[in-house]
Amino acid sequence: MEVLLITGSTIEEGRLAKGGDKFTDEYTQECAACWISPVDFVSICSPEKVKVTSRDRKHSVAVYVKCTDSVQPGHVFMPRAIWSNVVVDPDTLSTGSPLYKGAPVKIEPTEEEVLSAEDLVLKVYVGGQ
Repeated sequence: MEVLLITGSTIEEGRLAKGGDKFTDEYTQECAACWISPVDFVSICSPEKVKVTSRDRKHSVAVYVKCTDSVQPGHVFMPRAIWSNVVVDPDTLSTGSPLYKGAPVKIEPTEEEVLSAEDLVLKVYVGGQ
């Protein structure tokens, strides 16, 4: 399913990040998440996890699903963290900032493992994948 990705801070993400807890299970549960509207959640068969893939199809990440009325159909929200950064296009279009709001992505159910922040950094950035 093609959707628009919105990223931003959540209260819990900020509390955990500022508290130095980026390598905890609590941080992973809060930030390795894709918030989806109930309509879209049902249309992709109510999965526990989804794979979010960048517009160019070069980057993807497995995350947990949070079904919520606070997201409109056709949109998804991901907390500002390493998981969303994997799929945000780094091109700034000469603005100095990537498109953190309204970036097109693909979501699909997955059985892939949701990686911790540390493991994701090692896989994506250190491993060069």
